[in-house]
Amino acid sequence: MKKITVLALHLGYGGIEKCISSLVNSLSNEYEVNIVSTYKLYDKPAFKINDSVKIEYLIKNMKPVKKELIEDLKNFKLVSFLKNFINNFKILVLKKKLMINYIKRCDSDIIISTRDIHNLWLGKYAKEKSIKIGWEHNHHNNDVSYINKVVNSVEKLDYLVLVSRNLKDFYEKKLENSKCKCIYIPNVLDEFPTKYASLEEKNIISVGRLSKEKGYEDLIDVFKIVNNIYPDWHLNIIGDGIMRKSTQEKINKLNLNNSVTLHGFRDKEYINKCLFKSSIYVMPSFSESFGIVLLEAFSYGLPCIAFSRAVGATEIISDNWDGYLIKDSSKEQMAKRICELIKNPNRRVIMGANALKKASKYDVNEIKKEWIKIIEK
Repeated sequence: MKKITVLALHLGYGGIEKCISSLVNSLSNEYEVNIVSTYKLYDKPAFKINDSVKIEYLIKNMKPVKKELIEDLKNFKLVSFLKNFINNFKILVLKKKLMINYIKRCDSDIIISTRDIHNLWLGKYAKEKSIKIGWEHNHHNNDVSYINKVVNSVEKLDYLVLVSRNLKDFYEKKLENSKCKCIYIPNVLDEFPTKYASLEEKNIISVGRLSKEKGYEDLIDVFKIVNNIYPDWHLNIIGDGIMRKSTQEKINKLNLNNSVTLHGFRDKEYINKCLFKSSIYVMPSFSESFGIVLLEAFSYGLPCIAFSRAVGATEIISDNWDGYLIKDSSKEQMAKRICELIKNPNRRVIMGANALKKASKYDVNEIKKEWIKIIEK
């Protein structure tokens, strides 16, 4: 039985971490699979991982305290700042040293890296016999510095797996003179609901991190337009992040307190219940490499609306078929499309049925075959 190791930064909440759990669970019946995580953020992984998958944490009793450092500076807490600074410095040294040492002694047949810095160390220090794979989840957004970082990190790897065709074509050109081969394997849905949304509830939902690139303040502007026409509809935003305070302030300013709810971080079960009770999913992101949450919404039969600026959304949504793609970041056009779906429940049902068909193409058992091709090659 072949042995597979996945290198992770942590196993907390996040898109990459969700993909890691889906991958290792799907492969654990055929292979010996283990995860090596730099940090142990919680007592157990945020996403369920099969008992047969071995998990090893390199740093167990220390966590990054970046937020605390920022707060200490703001409030002039110099003693606390110094303490946290020393803690972070120790972590920086340890996370490099311990991961490199692990890679050097790792005897797995296949090693999969999920971060660019791990790609670099994997290419430099892994045993020659191991198949070395980088797994890139982020969209570059034409950031030259980031693009160069990714390209330089994978030049000594055997494969770079990309989650969208757009990214695969892009990096293939950048790596044409290296030994690293680019392969497109989309993210997966590892579970499908047994019941679908009725699309009769007056709820709109969006799930994601409350940070600038996710565009939630734009969504509040969009919903203000919708609310003026359909005041009985409600917007639910599930997620947390550095922009939660400013997002709530915008909600207050636009007098939407009774029509918009920020739920904060919630577990998978809670999110699923909210999806089941929703009728429209909206993604306001500036950037998405894939957007697996769109597939999760599709699996409940929800039509989805997103800005085309999020390239990953264009890989999933077929405009005017299972949702709408909004060009030119037009808030007015997004509001118009939402209102169209609110006004026309039959349209919601048709698009929802198409969304269900689309979701089935991303079943974990189908996508797993693409990973097995690499592993067995």
